[in-house]
Amino acid sequence: MDTKVVTVDQEKPDLQVMRMAGEILRKGGLVAFPTETVYGLGGDGLNAGSSKKIYAAKGRPSDNPLIIHIADLESLEKIVKSVPPKAKLLAEKFWPGPLTMIFSKSSRVPYETTGGLESVAVRMPSHPVALAIIREGGGYIAAPSANTSGRPSPTRAEHVCEDLTGKIDMIVDGGAVGIGLESTIVDFTEEVPVILRPGYINQEMIQEVIGPVRMDRGLLITEEKVRPKAPGMKYRHYAPKAQLTIVQGSSSQVTAYINAQCEKAVREGKKPGVIAADETVSAYRGAVVKGIGARNDEEEIARNLFAVLREFDEEDTDILFSEAFDTPRMGQAIMNRLLKAAGHHIIDLDSSF
Repeated sequence: MDTKVVTVDQEKPDLQVMRMAGEILRKGGLVAFPTETVYGLGGDGLNAGSSKKIYAAKGRPSDNPLIIHIADLESLEKIVKSVPPKAKLLAEKFWPGPLTMIFSKSSRVPYETTGGLESVAVRMPSHPVALAIIREGGGYIAAPSANTSGRPSPTRAEHVCEDLTGKIDMIVDGGAVGIGLESTIVDFTEEVPVILRPGYINQEMIQEVIGPVRMDRGLLITEEKVRPKAPGMKYRHYAPKAQLTIVQGSSSQVTAYINAQCEKAVREGKKPGVIAADETVSAYRGAVVKGIGARNDEEEIARNLFAVLREFDEEDTDILFSEAFDTPRMGQAIMNRLLKAAGHHIIDLDSSF
């Protein structure tokens, strides 16, 4: 398949390009495009065949549900059985934006899109390119991250090209994304709303609007026998080629431990890599070291995370170590993605002494 790549201005996208992308989607094809979170791989969310194509292009397990992206609130009521009052409050506060909500689906939504579930995940992105493509494409665009399943999510069009060239019809290049982590997911099919995936909009922000919200236990452990209700709950995600270990503790403990492990790796003929805050990059030796951002700029850390994981693949590192990033507002989301990338392999030095 010949994949067409077109560059647009993310604030004022070319209408002709948007219509071209929309036509591809209406005909059952696939288009990758930027959102404010990561690049999405779009297909007609109400077309079972399009959803099957998304799973095939990504190599994604078919029980891993897709998120339907909409461009207006009126569209929501046509694909869900009901919208709880608390969900309406969140929509008023955070849509358009990096928030996905799960509802009981209507019969219009095929099971191929929901991974066989009776629920559907819905989001209204704020990115001008995404909104234009959704409108031109029919209003209901299923769009998981535009990467090969399991790889770090794409934050630039070149990441999409690396993974999906020759597998999809079109890539719309709207430049680097703003947030860099996928949307927060809140499940409204339970009596008490449940956060299934943390993101830019954190638990405290949600509770300020609707009151008590609980965190799903699957955020801490991986339940292989549990059917995932949202993307990323069951399967290993964001993984670099090298085994990643997260090291948690005081700054001095962490740098000493990682340096010792890197020295050991070098003696064994391996090429180690380290993900560090900008403040501690110079503390490491004997490894490929990449700064991910200053600790007081958690939005920069989030924005750079997936790109840095991909850069280590290009460096052909054999083993990776990362500092922990328990930052005040986005730390839960950042650590969620790092833990997924590491297969929950974490060394807690505070509990080791």
